[in-house]
Amino acid sequence: MISPATNPNFSELWSSIDKDLLLQCLMNLEDEALKSCCSTSKTSIPNDKTNENLKELAVQWQNISKRVDSTEDSEQAATSWLIDLFNTLFAEQQVILARGDGEPEYFPAQDQQPARIEFAHGFFASALHEMSHWCVAGKERRGLSDFGYWYAPDGRTAAQQQAFERVEIKPQALECLFTLVCGRRFQVSQDNLFADFDTSGSTFARDVYLQVEAYITDPHTLPRDAKTLLCILLQVCNDKSTST
Repeated sequence: MISPATNPNFSELWSSIDKDLLLQCLMNLEDEALKSCCSTSKTSIPNDKTNENLKELAVQWQNISKRVDSTEDSEQAATSWLIDLFNTLFAEQQVILARGDGEPEYFPAQDQQPARIEFAHGFFASALHEMSHWCVAGKERRGLSDFGYWYAPDGRTAAQQQAFERVEIKPQALECLFTLVCGRRFQVSQDNLFADFDTSGSTFARDVYLQVEAYITDPHTLPRDAKTLLCILLQVCNDKSTST
């Protein structure tokens, strides 16, 4: 593995790994999960119908990747595709991913309505980020608005910024993996454009890098749903996925 720097190159890390080996490890973990889950549990192991939908989504992704129209149109198409993928894959868990008009927010399931993950302004990157938070959150926090997170807006104090970065390491590490699988560049977000203190000593980017590296080295440490999502993305975003 490549040693992280102050501003680590996540794409370089991704290009250095054996993606086929990672996929095989994840598929083995999914097989183990299928064998061990009880009949009453809600899982995201794809069934036959889901697999057919995923094959269609793989073809759609390759078509989107080859589009030469405007960046805005391409972004909208990619985001719609991501929504379809997530909602197909996790339908059994009674959760939906949806565009939001404002800032991102998570609404837990209630009154027979599924949980709702709203991401900001229809942005692909925001969708991946909010999906990552959902993957990290366990059953208890998925029952809370915004996963029970404390949040202070940009303009935080140094102490608040440190607290923010601590809870963002794992979600942004997952977001990094999902982003790179989709063939996009990843950059950490400290969400502190208006900070009035020295941020040069922050190790956040390095911490995220090390967490990404740890997930790649030991895929079994990934959250359950992150394993499923990463496994599927590795398959459907691969050029070879449409040739069989």
